[in-house]
Amino acid sequence: MIHRLHDVSWPALDGLAATLEPALSRILTGAPADTELDRLLRAHRAFSADQRQVCAEALFGVGLWRRRLRAHLESTATPLQLLACLARDLGGCLDAPRLLGVELPAPRALTDWRDRTSIPDWLGSVFESAVGDGAPGLADAMNTPGPITIRVNRAKTTRDELRAQLEREGRPTTLGHWSDDALHLTTRPANLTATQAWRDGLFEIQDEGSQLLAAIVPPSDPVLDLCAGAGGKTLALASREPGRALHATDVDLARLDRLRTRATRAGATVSIHGAAPPADLRVQHVLIDAPCSELGALRRGPDLRWRLDPSSFAKWPTVQRALLDLGARHLLPGGTITYATCTLRPEENEHVVAAFLDANPNFSRERPALPDELLDTDGALRLFPHRHGTDGFFGVLLRHRP
Repeated sequence: MIHRLHDVSWPALDGLAATLEPALSRILTGAPADTELDRLLRAHRAFSADQRQVCAEALFGVGLWRRRLRAHLESTATPLQLLACLARDLGGCLDAPRLLGVELPAPRALTDWRDRTSIPDWLGSVFESAVGDGAPGLADAMNTPGPITIRVNRAKTTRDELRAQLEREGRPTTLGHWSDDALHLTTRPANLTATQAWRDGLFEIQDEGSQLLAAIVPPSDPVLDLCAGAGGKTLALASREPGRALHATDVDLARLDRLRTRATRAGATVSIHGAAPPADLRVQHVLIDAPCSELGALRRGPDLRWRLDPSSFAKWPTVQRALLDLGARHLLPGGTITYATCTLRPEENEHVVAAFLDANPNFSRERPALPDELLDTDGALRLFPHRHGTDGFFGVLLRHRP
């Protein structure tokens, strides 16, 4: 991601110091960078393309790299000094201090990988717990935007046919590495919702790792997606087996409304039950894509790491364990549960599963039908951006023994 900063039109900063400084200050005190960028660009609709680009890179860059920039300078550096440091030391624009009307010292050398990758200490500890000595590489990958990935809707087309149609519509793709349904867009912005293929329901936008979570679910009928949200994995299941009986619930009813719309476009049949499944519903498989701290998806919002409160994560294991218990009550004898998260914390992954198994000796772990490169020694799906090119995911398959 740092190399990309050398391609930014940094000279367009000239005259923008007073415009950028308030937004930078708000970002550094907790405001989301995307919200501040939207507000700024709406207030300055006459900006040139170069000015719009440099504003985006300035706000997101300072938001993400704040720790590294402060390590180069001083902890008391002003927002404009941080921006000048970003443009000069990461973007190669030696004239940046003059353009912004600030003075900068020579940059300090960086000896701490957390400074270099600009992550909070608590997040560094999470990365070390997850991948040990690979933590710096994981942090580097979290600083690189993930690809735009789509999943073919097998109920309507094949991946090769979809790829050819998108090529005709000016959206070239490459094949996914792990999922047989995945395509990666090679152009940005892709503006996929403007394509005829989108309007015809031929694909959904979905990370390759998320597609693999749906692939853990054994061929089974019926299936309950207990935390369906807007339906990404529900629709992936419908695509893989169009005749499968699918039930979806979620406490966020607005997201379920989005699932209804998406299911109609995809030509999928899904029974949507609202916040909770019917008391008498029994299924062969339960999918629990549990709410979590979402640390596996940090590359999708790089400045988010500075707005998270790690003390808030303590609530999730109780919620996750309750969902496993609920899922078990709706399972037919001999059925299976897929438990999944998009976080890297063992407290929300292995520990939750272990506690459930201790309390339910009639369940055991089962190795999913996935490549060994995607599974750990216990047969759990463990995905990392620096190893697999996906967001970070955890998934385990649990089998009930009657």
